[in-house]
Formats: sequence, structure tokens, C-alpha cells
Amino acid sequence: MKMSDFEITKIKFGDKAYPKALLKIKNPPKQIYVQGDLNLDLLKKSLAIVGSRKMTRYGADCIDKFVADLVFEGITTISGFMYGVDTQVHQKTVDYGGRTIAVLGNGLNYLYPPENANLYTAILQNGGAVISEYKPESKPQLWKYPARNRIVSGLTSLGVLVIEAAIRSGSLITAGLALEQGKSLYALPGPITSSVSVGTNLLIKEGKARLVTSAFDVLGKESESKSEIKTKMPEDLAEQEKQIWEALAREPMNVDELSVTLDVAVAELSATISMLALKGIVTENAGKYYLV
Repeated sequence: MKMSDFEITKIKFGDKAYPKALLKIKNPPKQIYVQGDLNLDLLKKSLAIVGSRKMTRYGADCIDKFVADLVFEGITTISGFMYGVDTQVHQKTVDYGGRTIAVLGNGLNYLYPPENANLYTAILQNGGAVISEYKPESKPQLWKYPARNRIVSGLTSLGVLVIEAAIRSGSLITAGLALEQGKSLYALPGPITSSVSVGTNLLIKEGKARLVTSAFDVLGKESESKSEIKTKMPEDLAEQEKQIWEALAREPMNVDELSVTLDVAVAELSATISMLALKGIVTENAGKYYLV
């Protein structure tokens, strides 16, 4: 199936099907165009997750961790379908069998970004929805995205989680809108050396957002993380493989850092890491090794 196979429904302000959450926001859209089923059940337990288009590996790993648990708890995710964090949120939700809502800054007959064609269809096939306040043929324009953000934050019942954000970013605009709308605001702490963690760290430092390290911080409950279950050490690893796994479980490292940490020659380590990669246990990105 493709996006054009799904019917577009126009819902006007005042219609019975118009989301009640949007009635409460400043400048609610006069109409929204919807593909999929934007029903009460989909919005009843929902969390908006936003962040940088220049997502880091750290951000991607954290999204995986959070979304795995959110889907398990039956939470609908909401994001903006753009590059980086938005796309990762939608994709991981679909991968884990959950439902997600994509809020576009263009019309529903105009696919942007074009690389997300398969994701667009998967969202709808999984029981999610794609919505926009713009007419179906409307092309993306820069001014539409800040306006779009009020809908992203407005729809959510649980609040807005900011994964990564630069000091001047659309994600911080969404954070500000969430606070104006009386929504709960959460932020993921990040490395102080990362430009895309400056915004999230500032939200936390200024007391505007609650620091969270798991989905259960948002849900206000304690539970065993489903994402942590899958990171338990695999069985039948050789001794040096166990040492490497334990080191990477603490933080990603390059081979030189591993060599210093484990006091093992680089050549010897490289051979063992190659075996772990073949087994699908570690992966490499930008020179550093990560657990899969």
C-alpha cells in the first residue's frame, strides 16, 4: 500500500470528531486533515516526543529505550515526522508494534521528507494517524513548522518529552508551547560537550522541565524496563568478549579507549571486536563501538 491509498478526512473546528485537546490551545486550527483513525482511544494515553534533526547516536539509543517501554505500556507517541528525532520516534514506535501520530508541516498529498514514504504507510497500517492543518496539496514551508508545533504539544495527554535540542531550535519552541498550554514538560539530560544537549540541559537547569532517564519517570511508576531486558549480557561469551561487553555497557568507546581500559593490545582487541560484530552484539558508529 502507499499513502494515497488511505482516505483523507477533513475535520472542521466544531465537528464532533474534532480533538477536544485542541479546543483548549491558543489559536486552534480551523480544520485538520486526517489519514488514519484519530480516535479518543489513540489520544487518551499519548506523549509527544520531539528533538533535534541532527540526532546523535546517544539520542537514537535513548529513543529506542524510551519507546520500547512506552509501547509496552500502551502509550501513543506523537511527533513531527521530520528528520532526526521525529523520524526515529515514529519508526521505533512502529517497529515495536505501537501506534504513533505524525503531525505534518505540509499537506497530506505532499510527502516530505520523501525518504519517509515507507514509514508514512507503516504508521497508518499500524493503527496510527497522519494529520495536518494545511490543505492536502500544500508544500512544506519554514514558517509552517513552528505553527505545526502547537498541535504536536496540544494533542498530548501526558506531556512533551524533549530528547535533544540546540539552544535555538524548533524543539525549544515546542517546549515553550507545552508550558503555555499547561502540559507537563520532560527533558533528557545530555553530555555537556554536545551542542544538541545544550537546550535540554538548560530546560532542566532552569526548572522548566523535569529530568527523566526512563519512560517510567514520565509515567510516574516503577517497573522493569523492557529495553533493559534486551541489554543483558549474552550467554556463552569468551572471557575477553565479556570484558568488552561490560566496558561498552558503561559507555561507548573506540578501540584505543578499550585498549587502555582493559589493558589489552589494540590488535588483539580488534580481532575480538570483529567477532562480536559478526555475532551482532556490537556495532560501530563514527569510530566508537556500541552494544546492539
